[in-house]
Amino acid sequence: MKPAARIVYLIDDDVDVRDALTLLLRTMGFAARPFAGVQAFLERPDPRQDGCVIADIRMPGTSGLQLLERMATEAERMPTVIITGHGDVAACRRAFRAGAVDFLTKPIDEQVLLEAIEAGFAQLDAISRTQAARAGRQAVLAKLTQREREILDLVAEGLSTKEIARALDVSPRTIETHRANIAEKLGAGSVAEMVRFALDG
Repeated sequence: MKPAARIVYLIDDDVDVRDALTLLLRTMGFAARPFAGVQAFLERPDPRQDGCVIADIRMPGTSGLQLLERMATEAERMPTVIITGHGDVAACRRAFRAGAVDFLTKPIDEQVLLEAIEAGFAQLDAISRTQAARAGRQAVLAKLTQREREILDLVAEGLSTKEIARALDVSPRTIETHRANIAEKLGAGSVAEMVRFALDG
């Protein structure tokens, strides 16, 4: 079965640039989805479909830079390449501070563009792996009883077995038994691993 093409959202109000880059992206093997402006992009029919964004820095209405900053604020997982015909150092700095993958000046070198897009997808893949790992840990956490979860949280706060026993008014041996059960359910071989699970919850 042929793998699905990776989606690149291209946002540029210049029709000639948009058409030329769309053709180039498709030649490179990407599923290019062109938009004349940010609003059209925001109203796309598949807003949950991940991809890499290429956005012009200056456009009527919302600019590419404003879109980038908005996505950074909303923690959207859409790596973005900013393109411009007349960039300056201040705009470049602002773009990178907002999380831009790259800042490219028109006319755009094909190889540089390809490298920027690949860097964006690498970023997207890393985020996906991190989220999948976290989801897996949270599923494991769901196996704990309410008391075990309570003890795990206290372990994460740095309390010793004796301190937890005093806080919960039980014997240290009871806490040790719970800790052993917790470690077994989580597959945690150290306190550090248990703390990591607690933070994911």
